[in-house]
Amino acid sequence: MNVFVDTSAFLSLLDIDEQNHDNAQRIWARLVQQNTPLFCTSYVLAETAALIQNRLGLRQLRAFHENVFPFLRVTWVDAILHEAGMTAVLAANRRRLSLVDCVSFVAMRQSGLDAAFAFDNHFAEQGFHLLL
Repeated sequence: MNVFVDTSAFLSLLDIDEQNHDNAQRIWARLVQQNTPLFCTSYVLAETAALIQNRLGLRQLRAFHENVFPFLRVTWVDAILHEAGMTAVLAANRRRLSLVDCVSFVAMRQSGLDAAFAFDNHFAEQGFHLLL
């Protein structure tokens, strides 16, 4: 099984105050132990880095970069993927559905991924299986 990892999972993994922290740690440990291919987009990485730096500080950002990033297979967002995500977010016409999420959905579909390590229900709404 290949798994897409969302910002919500990364934050829950690193922030002990997140309500899903313990669950995130269990899921992450299982995925790594099983050598599960883990995917994300460069937009998820940028969003995650900004949130970690702002909420948790540079020490946690360094921990993310050194201990989590090496396990990831990154889809680097190009102009075509960005435009497909922007088209999706504008078509959805929902204020709380982000460009980062829509780019993630497009990237997942293009890669044939159907499972997401995420605590964001938008993935389930889009028909993806959430690892909980």
